[in-house]
Amino acid sequence: MTRVSARKRIWGWFFFDWASQPYATLLLTFIFAPFFKELMGSGAEAQAYWGKGVGIAGIVIAVLAPILGAAADTGGNRVRWIWLFSVFYVLGAFGLWTVSPENFNPMTAMLFFAIGLFGMEFATIFTNSMLPDLGSREEIGRISGNGWAFGYLGGLIALIIMLVLFAESAETGKTMVGLDPALGLDAAAREGTRAVGPLVAIWFMVFMVPFFLWVRDPKTEKAQKGAVTSALGSVVKTIKSLPSTPSLFAYLGSSMFYRDGLNGMYVFGGIYAAGVLGWSVPDVGKFAILAIISGALFAMIGGRMDQKFGPKPVISFCIVLLTLVAVAIVFISRESVLGVAVSDTSSLPDIAFYIVGILIGAGGGALQSASRTMMVAQANPERMTEAFGLYALAGKSTSFIAPLSIGVMTELTNSQQIGITPLIGLFVLGFLLLLWVKPEGDRAVWNVSS
Repeated sequence: MTRVSARKRIWGWFFFDWASQPYATLLLTFIFAPFFKELMGSGAEAQAYWGKGVGIAGIVIAVLAPILGAAADTGGNRVRWIWLFSVFYVLGAFGLWTVSPENFNPMTAMLFFAIGLFGMEFATIFTNSMLPDLGSREEIGRISGNGWAFGYLGGLIALIIMLVLFAESAETGKTMVGLDPALGLDAAAREGTRAVGPLVAIWFMVFMVPFFLWVRDPKTEKAQKGAVTSALGSVVKTIKSLPSTPSLFAYLGSSMFYRDGLNGMYVFGGIYAAGVLGWSVPDVGKFAILAIISGALFAMIGGRMDQKFGPKPVISFCIVLLTLVAVAIVFISRESVLGVAVSDTSSLPDIAFYIVGILIGAGGGALQSASRTMMVAQANPERMTEAFGLYALAGKSTSFIAPLSIGVMTELTNSQQIGITPLIGLFVLGFLLLLWVKPEGDRAVWNVSS
């Protein structure tokens, strides 16, 4: 087999972020979510249903993530697992083509969405665990930041293609630039917008090719018999031992809350804008472009700040920023902006929400990149995939809290604005727990020289 250079391995690893980002960008947040709201009709009802559906999917991911990570550490061959969950990703995304105005069934829509989400989340566990193999401790912050930035760029290009060529307005049947949907798709049946699923699936299949060509798993041992049983025992043992590694324990708790808050912003950003501000899918797309450009830029900047100062200061700053943004979101509506009443024709609410999008992109891009490198610092080097499985567990064990609490709060108050308020508490809890996290983790416990 031809030897793959270190540079190619890093670029191959980058291509996973490029290939997979459109699921989060186009489906989870900016195209399919507001389309789901259009089909549901009521913004509050759509936000409540979407929250419950994503929350239930999060529970399934939380249960399985650490087991799969431990199984990979026990049996090796992470690339094989990535192949498996790539199939889930593609099937789930393709299935969203069937979600149409004529036979809309929210349960079916959420089922296909969840299948693809499982694929994206589980594959990400294994690709994240490869990060320490790509460079030294001093280099991985920059590598992680560049990977996130490259992924944001991929999501941006896929989004622009979608907005220019496919996603039509419900009122005009035209795309953002005034074109009919490409490939002769029927605007009346919303085939342009529904094409988002196949586009995301095809994008993933094409751009995962460099990953599978250039990324090599350093583990060469054959899978052991009883790997899953061994994995279960390993996960239980690791969880029981968490109190003896207080920095890791605190970081998992901190990231559990602040990542849930960030994901809540991503999951509900499109639905919130569609319901509260009355934005169409193309309108949400413009918001998304600003957020993604900001996310890509600040993922790179954050990566360099991570390399210079370490991930903890970057994470702390981003949490504070996003907490303030969450507060601001609650006070932006068609009637007022931050407590100042505006006229029905005012563009100030739109401008304010565009600024919110830029700040979410900036804080989210840097936060996700720095969080990935912080996990490398906190984890046992001998159990890295299991550690990222626990990281996924921490991210998903409460991931139902944001969507479900937002769903329930929205249902109780019949207000999308009040429904968003649980995000503020999640960021505050994440910041408080971060105070107990040591930048170098529990290295003495792992018995690894610094």
